[in-house]
Amino acid sequence: MKLAPIDRAFEDWDALLALVLASFAYMHPRIASPSSALQLTPQSLKQKAETEKAYAAIENGRLAGCIFCKAEPPDCLYIGKLAVAPDAQGRGVGRLLLRAAEAYAAECDLPCLRLETRIELEENHRLFARWGFVRTAEASHPGFTRPTFIEMRKPL
Repeated sequence: MKLAPIDRAFEDWDALLALVLASFAYMHPRIASPSSALQLTPQSLKQKAETEKAYAAIENGRLAGCIFCKAEPPDCLYIGKLAVAPDAQGRGVGRLLLRAAEAYAAECDLPCLRLETRIELEENHRLFARWGFVRTAEASHPGFTRPTFIEMRKPL
């Protein structure tokens, strides 16, 4: 397994979109507000990679996972679209991507990572807690009166 930057040299935007959609597919019937992943296109991912730091995990020549990181000075690096191919889950891909985000946060002098996860996805809450994240807030998507996602942070 190796890490590669998702940058101007990256070319397989269709495969990246397919990876994100496949890894997020399980949640669609479970969450109240549709995932923003459903709005992604190869072009929008390319634009996202131009404004955020992104990494791909590659195994045997194919994408196994990805993560997008956005600096939120003065204190956080926001991580989003953390995706692991369904057939690669449970093999350390997510941790590898998280370590890349932690290293990038250190380069940016940002003392914590921040993420958001849907309130219904309790297995994600438990996984992120095992990785050192702590629940810090609840919030709602537009049009909802009840919380639809939680924020979690990991001090570095």
